[in-house]
Amino acid sequence: MKTNFGYKAGKAVEALKLDGYYVWDCSVIKSGGKYHMFSSRWKKEYGFGWSWVFDSEIIHSVADKPEGPYHFQNVALPRRGAQYFDGMNTHNTCIKEYNGKFYLYYMGCTYHGVRPNIGDEFYTEFALETWNRKRVGVAVADDINGEFVRRDTPLLEPRDCSYWDCTITTNPSVAIQPDGKTYMIYKSRRSIREPLQLGIAVADSPDGEFKRVSDKPIFDISDHYIAMEDPFIWYDAKKKKFCVIAKDDTYDNTGFTGEWGGGFYAESDDCINFTIGDNPTVYTRHVEWADGRKTLQCNLERPSVLFDENGEPTHIFCASGYGDRPYVFDEKGTFIACIKLEKK
Repeated sequence: MKTNFGYKAGKAVEALKLDGYYVWDCSVIKSGGKYHMFSSRWKKEYGFGWSWVFDSEIIHSVADKPEGPYHFQNVALPRRGAQYFDGMNTHNTCIKEYNGKFYLYYMGCTYHGVRPNIGDEFYTEFALETWNRKRVGVAVADDINGEFVRRDTPLLEPRDCSYWDCTITTNPSVAIQPDGKTYMIYKSRRSIREPLQLGIAVADSPDGEFKRVSDKPIFDISDHYIAMEDPFIWYDAKKKKFCVIAKDDTYDNTGFTGEWGGGFYAESDDCINFTIGDNPTVYTRHVEWADGRKTLQCNLERPSVLFDENGEPTHIFCASGYGDRPYVFDEKGTFIACIKLEKK
């Protein structure tokens, strides 16, 4: 049987936009009859570029229906001091509910000294130094509208430089099993010259001690020009498979989807050995909108899936924006796109 997601991208809407801010990445959950989105934002006056490394914060927005519009409620994970691993920046959201508690997984980092200005001679070096401090964290709340309490230490640290994941741990997404066992997918790489790759760690509980299941990345690609990032993981109880959707980050369009920035699907029996099918594309940057427009988006990043009460995927959310080339946005900035999923 071929690896098959079974759904295709339908029409899209702009689910979240914030005046004065760039928004990026999101994770959505239904609770109390509302849809709750956790996403990242930073002020547009700082520019796009590296500013998310220095200035991002995770926010909470709410809507009456999956596609929104979502309305800002509060900052969920603000700055809390440079002495913490996540004290100056929070980003990359993944929200889950288990046994009446809400678990917000994210990436955090810190830096010391004065935030550099874009024109500073050492700006890029400072940004790369801060980027290498990215670590996975978790915050827990009893109420989706309440305070999320963070751990003071990361869930997963990089390993030493003999391993592929010695620089960072970031972009967490988790699949929590009925017994609490939690599988987490994360992103890392060996060095700035190496491709981004994905690993798996597992814990006995959603905020437990995570241990890697393998010394190798789950897609151990020998071709160093093929890269991936932005993974989203879940467990399909009907298929009895671990499933992943991730971004094809291969810049010459020779990767998994044939288009840089497209989303591809893979699955696994054991969450170690994943299979990518012959036609793994879930979505491309060619988008059809609910208002009839058809566009080639400069970006569709950080995919996350919303499921109904039966565990069926209904919508996929991606970060996008207004512009004609990747990561270069016009004055209208960025938004979160919500794409309806349709059965093939």
